[in-house]
Amino acid sequence: SEWIETRTGIKERRILKGEGLGTSDMGAPAVELLLKKRGIKASEIDLIIVCTATPEYQFPATANVVSTMIGATRAWSFDLLGACSGFIYALTVASKFIETGTHKKVLVIGTDKMSTIVDWTDRRTCILFGDGAGAALLEPNTEGFGIVDSRMYSDGSGQPHLFQKAGGSLNPASEETVKNKEHFIFLFGRK
Repeated sequence: SEWIETRTGIKERRILKGEGLGTSDMGAPAVELLLKKRGIKASEIDLIIVCTATPEYQFPATANVVSTMIGATRAWSFDLLGACSGFIYALTVASKFIETGTHKKVLVIGTDKMSTIVDWTDRRTCILFGDGAGAALLEPNTEGFGIVDSRMYSDGSGQPHLFQKAGGSLNPASEETVKNKEHFIFLFGRK
């Protein structure tokens, strides 16, 4: 524990426990806490953006699952896959819907069950990733608070150093990809 904490700063890692629980089972309660704190109903939400690298399904979107769980009957929803950057990407996207005036209440939910794609025998990665969720509500305001500007860039050149080899369209699931543990996170941290 001391070695991990000294080198990574990680003191605690949380893992979602329970049979049949997925990413939305963390995202929905995060939203419910937020709505309670804000004093509004889920039916007032216009848009839900869920950023996750560990959706329950390829489709429907985890955002669709969360919207049903919380009773957001007027909202449209979609997932945004941006891995570590996903929440920041989603905040920027959400702010644009608010700025245009087309939406009044936009939920951004970051939720991942990374424990499902961690190889627990790989000491390079298993200490770094856990499960969790957080939610933010964006609304228009006249006080000048909020996201003023954003400037983002992407650099995919690090892909060979942090990726999940199988499970996508390039390397779909097969007996061989499962046997070779290619559905787990691969991280070459020193690079």
